Amino acid sequence: MNASVSVATPSDIRALVALRTAVALGMMQDFGEGPWSVCPRDEDVAYQLRASQVLVARRDEEIIGTVRLATATQSAIDTSSFTPVASALYVLGLAVARHCRGMGVGRRLMDAAKDAARSRLANALWLDAYEHAAGAGPFYIKCGFRGRARTVHAGMPLCFYEWLETGEGSRLIR
Repeated sequence: MNASVSVATPSDIRALVALRTAVALGMMQDFGEGPWSVCPRDEDVAYQLRASQVLVARRDEEIIGTVRLATATQSAIDTSSFTPVASALYVLGLAVARHCRGMGVGRRLMDAAKDAARSRLANALWLDAYEHAAGAGPFYIKCGFRGRARTVHAGMPLCFYEWLETGEGSRLIR
């Protein structure tokens, strides 16, 4: 599929809310109610645009996918499950329109997330996924992430995944 990835802007808020709502409702229809069935409001997306880097995949003018990257800090998350690095980004909210799944949009977004990590001199991408049919763990493994640890959150098994930048200049803390 011919989709371009770029950084979202405030003019994308309504389209992002519509996409993420459609994805959440579809997930709820397919897998029942769960953390994946939360529908965002305009205010939520506006805040996320200010607090993180939101990437969007577009086909022509239509937003068909999104993912969000937030600076991973010890004060915000428990980093003990991940490889210690000088700088990491946390991947949140990957969503791809139902009619575009299986066409490489999610992979293109994750590749763009890796490029963003490199350009921001981050040494890793970290994320979590529910170990449930609604979770995307197998997808993340196909994208080069590796499982690091498991826990239970809100009564549901959760797995932590990471991707480490191994190119020149990468800094693992030993």
